Amino acid sequence: MSSFTHINDAGNAHMVDVTDKSVTEREARAEAYIEMAPETLAMIIEGKHHKGDVFATARIAGIMAAKKTSDLIPLCHPLALTKVEVELEPEVEHSRVRITSLCKLSGKTGVEMEALTAASVAALTIYDMCKAVQKDMVIGQVRLLEKRGGKSGHFKV
Repeated sequence: MSSFTHINDAGNAHMVDVTDKSVTEREARAEAYIEMAPETLAMIIEGKHHKGDVFATARIAGIMAAKKTSDLIPLCHPLALTKVEVELEPEVEHSRVRITSLCKLSGKTGVEMEALTAASVAALTIYDMCKAVQKDMVIGQVRLLEKRGGKSGHFKV
């Protein structure tokens, strides 16, 4: 594993200088899960939540979060994303929702953090909208699934 790039020679945190890096096409995919009671999941799927369409709201929240990642994560570069996609898939047999995100751009640095942020915030939004119904939902398995582009090349779980 390479050395940490966000730590300088003096041991201080710093924003990585990407000035001399080449612009390349980059994309990243991430996922998160939120587990809940079967009744809560059924309410969401059937569109019976009193706050409205939970999935539509979570999708928009995930997209907005990806665009604001550099405001949330210290030392993260602000990026001009060209695509953000958030998908929500109910897994009734496991009483959970699988959230996947895709972020793309042509730039000098990767979009892994944006994809992870999108999936995480979509899960948090589902929790927020449903917490009045169920407080013990569990958000978990937030992870990078794949990244393409840049110097480090292709990664896939």
